[in-house]
Amino acid sequence: MKAYTRPNFHCARVFSPSPLNGERSGVRGENGGWLPTRREFFATTAAAAIATALPATAAETKPAALTDTNVSLGRWPFRRCPLDETPALVAKLRANGVTQAWAGSFDALLHKDMSAVNARLAEDCRRQDRGLLVPFGTVNLTLPGWEEDLRRCHEEHQMPGVRLYPNYHGYTLHAPTFARLFELVTARKLLVQIACSLEDERTQHPRLQVPPVEISPLIDLLGNKTAARVQLLNAFRTLRGKPVLDLAAHGARFEIATLEGVQGIANALAQIPGDRLCFGSHAPFFYFESAKLKLQESALSQAQMNAVCAGNARRLLTSA
Repeated sequence: MKAYTRPNFHCARVFSPSPLNGERSGVRGENGGWLPTRREFFATTAAAAIATALPATAAETKPAALTDTNVSLGRWPFRRCPLDETPALVAKLRANGVTQAWAGSFDALLHKDMSAVNARLAEDCRRQDRGLLVPFGTVNLTLPGWEEDLRRCHEEHQMPGVRLYPNYHGYTLHAPTFARLFELVTARKLLVQIACSLEDERTQHPRLQVPPVEISPLIDLLGNKTAARVQLLNAFRTLRGKPVLDLAAHGARFEIATLEGVQGIANALAQIPGDRLCFGSHAPFFYFESAKLKLQESALSQAQMNAVCAGNARRLLTSA
């Protein structure tokens, strides 16, 4: 019987080095080129399949400059992520046409000194030139002094909004302190981002199982506080159907990091108002290219593409 020989791929330069250390993982083929890893093989073949199947509208519509409303700085507490050093993440964003990125901090999940977390975040964003990173600080409503932390975010660090992690900090949206927060951010005209989830429950550390945020109380709050601006991050993994429609009807915004399915963006825009959806990648926890590919595979008009890529985020950030 003839011995099986592993196929030799001749597209070594298609596959990028390891994002952590710059060294290529895997094995070399007979011609000295790198063979793709399993992940690279499937990612490349999937991209090729999508490219050949794109509707004419998607192929003709060009992505505009991007505003990424969902990135994080620092290190994920349970493992290293590619691009978890700020200069590397910034380089990736710039290379993909991002002109503004709204950044929270992974330190805010488990650290108790929110004032220090927010100060580091603000300084890290300032060190990057040309204003790419826009810091979104965090307040933990279970800790004393959270109102002072909110004041510092707004007055000292000039942050346009805050990012909340209710499931990691141990409170619900029914909490009286959350209603109080809404009053304060409305008075300060700050944008509130709520991270509905960060990691699939199936991959979470067994000692830290964190369920998604129960969002339903938000509908009543939005109805009572019409001036409040709220964006839900990573919402589409657990929110579908009527809850999404109700939240959108009350003014909530969303982003696309966890929006799945063929023509996902186009399908979402067919159900919710066009100004409710922004671009977001959840980088570096998710690969940035995953979000960008969603733009490429959806049949969008140029006006829709411009709105999702940056227009909706710009209006959301500047509206009072």
